[in-house]
Amino acid sequence: MNDVERKAGSGGVRSRLAQLIDQGNRTADSVTRRLGPVALLALRLPVALVFWRSGRTKVEGWNIFAVNDTQYFLFREEFGLPLPELMAHVTALAEHILPVLLVVGLFTRLGALGMLTMTMVIQLFVYPDAWVSAHMFWAAILFAVAALGPGPISLDRLLFRR
Repeated sequence: MNDVERKAGSGGVRSRLAQLIDQGNRTADSVTRRLGPVALLALRLPVALVFWRSGRTKVEGWNIFAVNDTQYFLFREEFGLPLPELMAHVTALAEHILPVLLVVGLFTRLGALGMLTMTMVIQLFVYPDAWVSAHMFWAAILFAVAALGPGPISLDRLLFRR
């Protein structure tokens, strides 16, 4: 085989490899277009559920303003946060309102940042040993939602189309 035949042969392999890479990129773009919006919705749901369930333990019945005595005790005696009665109410409200905003995708970035702030407070002052078991996952999800936004499956997109 001479130099011309070798170059033609390797060019053919390079050309075929470039075609395969191009096809792979087109396929990846297609998958992203189709699944990206669902993925952004799926990111919002699990952490919203965690906060919602926590909020439900803080109140009596469905009245999100009726913080139960256990929460007053925990905020006053266990958690050591300032203004424990106020913090119990603010936390109960936030754990009910912010997850709903996250799920429906309304003021999503604001809701995610609020929940990320709560996660950091919980990590630093309440359960400092829970980073690896829970809080780093919540923080990563909430950071992604704050950075990427809710995507097209959201009220934000419907109301504030950009």
